[in-house]
Amino acid sequence: MEKYKDINCSVEERVEDLLSRMTLKEKVGQLNQKLYGWEAYIKTENGFEVSEAFKEEVNIGDGLGALYGLFRADPWSKVNFNNGIPLSDNAKVANMLQKYVIENTRLGIPIFVSEECPHGHQALNGTMFPTNIGIGSAWNTELYEKVFSQVAAEIKSRGGSLALVSTLDIMQDPRWGRAEECYGEDPYLAAQLAASAVKGLQGHSTDDLKRNDKLAAVVKHLCAQGASVGGHNGKGAPLGERELREVHIPAMKSAVEAGVEGCMAAYNEIDGIYCHANKKLLTDILRNEWNFQGIVMSDGCAVDNLVNIAGSYEGAAAMALKAGVDLNLWNVAFTKLEKAVKEGKVSEEYIDRAVRRVLRLKFVTGLFDNPFVDETLAEKVVDNEYSRKLNLDMARESIVLLKNENNILPLKKELSKVAVIGPNADYIYSQLGDYTAPQLNGTGSTVLQGVRMVVGDETEVTYAKGCGIRDTSTEGFAEAIEKAKASDAVILVLGGSSARDFGVKFDMNGAAILDGQVGEMDCGEGVDVADLELGGVQVELAKEIIKTGKPVIVVLIQGRPYSIPWIAENADGIICAWYPGKEGGQAVADVIFGNYNPSGKLSVSIPKASAQLPVYYNYKDTSDYLDMTSSPQYSFGYGMSYTKFELTNLRLERDKISLKEINNGNTVKVSIDVKNTGRVPGAEVVQLYIQDLEASITRRVKELKGFKKIWLESGEAKTVTMELGKEELSIWNVDMQFIVEPGNVKIMVGNSSANTQDTILIIEE
Repeated sequence: MEKYKDINCSVEERVEDLLSRMTLKEKVGQLNQKLYGWEAYIKTENGFEVSEAFKEEVNIGDGLGALYGLFRADPWSKVNFNNGIPLSDNAKVANMLQKYVIENTRLGIPIFVSEECPHGHQALNGTMFPTNIGIGSAWNTELYEKVFSQVAAEIKSRGGSLALVSTLDIMQDPRWGRAEECYGEDPYLAAQLAASAVKGLQGHSTDDLKRNDKLAAVVKHLCAQGASVGGHNGKGAPLGERELREVHIPAMKSAVEAGVEGCMAAYNEIDGIYCHANKKLLTDILRNEWNFQGIVMSDGCAVDNLVNIAGSYEGAAAMALKAGVDLNLWNVAFTKLEKAVKEGKVSEEYIDRAVRRVLRLKFVTGLFDNPFVDETLAEKVVDNEYSRKLNLDMARESIVLLKNENNILPLKKELSKVAVIGPNADYIYSQLGDYTAPQLNGTGSTVLQGVRMVVGDETEVTYAKGCGIRDTSTEGFAEAIEKAKASDAVILVLGGSSARDFGVKFDMNGAAILDGQVGEMDCGEGVDVADLELGGVQVELAKEIIKTGKPVIVVLIQGRPYSIPWIAENADGIICAWYPGKEGGQAVADVIFGNYNPSGKLSVSIPKASAQLPVYYNYKDTSDYLDMTSSPQYSFGYGMSYTKFELTNLRLERDKISLKEINNGNTVKVSIDVKNTGRVPGAEVVQLYIQDLEASITRRVKELKGFKKIWLESGEAKTVTMELGKEELSIWNVDMQFIVEPGNVKIMVGNSSANTQDTILIIEE
């Protein structure tokens, strides 16, 4: 038996044995993922067949590294419930394609099936959880790990083996269309959540990857897309190395420490260097410094962008391969690698290096030994009672209460008539975000449906759309005003939408093309904006509804923070629901009527106006504008509750510590007492910030370094303790060394970045 087929041999032995048997053509085949997955099969009256396009793709490299998006369904792929693969057949089709590759190639190397899952598997029947910006606002790493454990089980049961998940982007400019894919503006919070996503998908050890409910994660995007100039998608990020290390790569470092097996390079360039050609990023830091053992996948068509500087596809492929990219996604360039080697543009050693990484992961995940999936599993795992309950829990925790004038909320369920008004009141797709598959009729709940579900038959619930998201027509105003006047309270559901329709035009990588044909879509990949005001005539509608004198609760369904100064001033209550997922309507209604006490805290600052940008909380010391404050409308970490929490007695276990102690692994414990002084139970997020007051470089006014979400019954008190050690207290000094320096450090603890109490820690020589 060949060593690579012998399960008793080590992974390294199997990889080297297989590599030694491979031709250059076969090696290049393992680095390619060119074909769109929905082109790999043909749906017939009798089932499914392998397509000629797939057979040709396999033949080109006498094998295939991976197949992208076999189950992807959306307007770009044009896959829907009529022409897509039914859930009951998912595993059968995956097995069919796997069988074809194994039986029709010389070495029988199985393929990865890679699937998108930024907030749930982008496939028919996939569970659509809240998008990342809402996940960040939940501040609950344990619940989030459960979410991605469910996502892993769903994808693996269908036949998927690589999960492409957004975890790395930091939202520094909310005008960016992909803001919804960010956990928020803070690197520490993002790092904790990135680790949770990885553990949920992969488990807690390499052995877990062979389970039937775990798979390898490919986290994206590395890095700094959220800092591109002007919020333009995939463009330049003029950052120095210190800013990069402080803000934009901690999430990747955290993912590596959690054992992540893959990452995806980002479209943008950093200080003039494309991420896909950035050796320092993809090799020096990622591998040599952090000891990352997994694969680096290109983003879709991103290596082809290097032709702009390399002059040819062969040159672009060589540049990316040398920098550290291992696996292609749709690029023409990587299909030219054999030619690039023969022309002397790249050594075969670089090909071997990348192939080793791909093969290693195929062995580690058990793909060689168990290439086929149980064909009965998916229907038991996907979109079941457990996943729906988990989705509802996550949606509830992601909701942030921004304003509650005179404790108008929660509304009483005994109200005789409630009007639900607005463009996002009864459209499920606006709740789901980008990277979402078509939904079956009756799936999930809109805000209107959620309100009716919660109040029951005793309260009359009326509805009027009022206006569109971007449409400027006011024809619906009259009906909305009439229904508002006839109600006891109004729930006004405004915001934006990343919902794609089948009339939208798309680029080769699936991003929406802005040519006036995006309909009501105002967020998502390729949909950047210059102005953060609510679109269309939504503010005008709000003014007319509030003019009626009725209590008005504004609910914002959104993928980015909008500037809402007039609404912030005049609405009675404001709820930020982000994109809350399929169960979001019920979650919002539960908050409005008191079935759930909101506990979300903003993971991103909400600006008063676009002209203030940037407004992230962890800025370097600055000054106000002449014509406007530089402070945001709502600060990072802010969020109200239906109860009150009192934080007292901030204290350090010790107020002095030496550099030697810190470097030897000692920590300083920071404690504060928290009491629920209100009448109802609830959860509070206790946040720990620091400011280095004496340093060799300029420091930020605040940096999050710890948080804990705790549950307290009415009248209950708890002591919350967090620790600061070398990792939290170190800075990248003038020589770009990550060290702790002596001096005073301000320690701040509170329930938002703008509401803290402080003390001083002295770090001695």
